[in-house]
Amino acid sequence: MASRKEAAGTGSSSAGGSKAKGKAAPGDSAVKQVQIDGLVVLKIIKHYQEEGQGNEVVQGVLLGLVVEDRLEITNCFPFPQHTEDDADFDEVQYQMEMMRSLRHVNIDHLHVGWYQSTYYGSFVTRALLDSQFSYQHAIEESVVLIYDPIKTAQGYLSLKAYRLTPKLMDVCKEKDFSPEALKKAGIAFESMFEEVPIIIKNSYLINVLLWELEKKSGLADRHELLSLASNNHLGKSLQLLMDRVDEMSQDIVKYNTYLRNSSKQQQQKHQYQQRRQQENLQRQSRGEAPLPEEDMNKLFKPPQPPPRMESLLIAGQINTYAQNIKEFTAQNLGKLFMAQALQEHNN
Repeated sequence: MASRKEAAGTGSSSAGGSKAKGKAAPGDSAVKQVQIDGLVVLKIIKHYQEEGQGNEVVQGVLLGLVVEDRLEITNCFPFPQHTEDDADFDEVQYQMEMMRSLRHVNIDHLHVGWYQSTYYGSFVTRALLDSQFSYQHAIEESVVLIYDPIKTAQGYLSLKAYRLTPKLMDVCKEKDFSPEALKKAGIAFESMFEEVPIIIKNSYLINVLLWELEKKSGLADRHELLSLASNNHLGKSLQLLMDRVDEMSQDIVKYNTYLRNSSKQQQQKHQYQQRRQQENLQRQSRGEAPLPEEDMNKLFKPPQPPPRMESLLIAGQINTYAQNIKEFTAQNLGKLFMAQALQEHNN
């Protein structure tokens, strides 16, 4: 992911052009809506179908422009897959050459974010947080598109746009993820990412073509949408959810251990100070000079608090799994009720 960050920083100069050309109001940088061309959606889906296998993640660059508070994504290109043997491959140079080539053929080439596929909704990770922070720090309006191929295979397109909240951006800039810093900033797992509404736009000719194709396509090939089989998808989602809950439990144990050690050290420090005070009173009664003051931080080094960002990410991922399971079970319950009604009607 380091190369992704470098690419974001390298693309900041071109992003400046995006702000100057795309914005109607230069002072307004908030992105309240993402408009995606249908061609971009097809490219992302094709990229996963060609190179994504199982839980392997595919990623790419989003190109477009900013118009007032709307981010328009008009093109994209993938990050090429390469192995450790390709030591000479430079991803940053590859991206710059791609954007330069697109500019030469008069296609939108301004960097506005990146996209990534996900495996059963497993995308709330530290790698994604660091990459999106690098993009958003260099290109203020950038977003990350999350494409879920497994949900899409269930019958509807799953494509969501996310940005880091301003609170989380400030915390990431300070690089202080201690419990006190996160509490002071008011960061919780619900306030880490903000979802931006998506609109998919096609030209009038493409809309007419889709309408014609829909008229010609029969309903016989769409029976899989009524399938009642849910064991594989639901079982895998529950397994991933349990794994994250186990990780959260281990993280809570670590934090409780830190609290116990900190409390124990405070007691030892207090007892030491009381002994020193009593000894000084005895020396004073004998007419002797008091003991010199000592640096308590050197005698009792405070234990380092565990970083809480990982806990927030795990909690956010658990919340994502729970929402996915809720949506999936709601759809299946509807199918079950419909199947029950059909069976009663036939009987």
